[in-house]
Amino acid sequence: MSGQPCPHAADKILIVTVSNGQPSMPCDAVLALLRAIAESCRTLADDAECDLHTVGAAIDIEADALEARAICHTTETT
Repeated sequence: MSGQPCPHAADKILIVTVSNGQPSMPCDAVLALLRAIAESCRTLADDAECDLHTVGAAIDIEADALEARAICHTTETT
């Protein structure tokens, strides 16, 4: 094992900083995110050891990773 954390799907999503200094995601990035969530749900549905709590926890982890990246893209405007 490399000791490195596993990459998050959210790490691949494009985030841009718009003119008001806030982070934004293009529509195609949002669509890709939603499709990835749907695919993960279908994959986990076939796993007898997973339930909706597991799916919810996985989505929360990805949301946290995306939120951290969004905060990094936020800039102050005066």
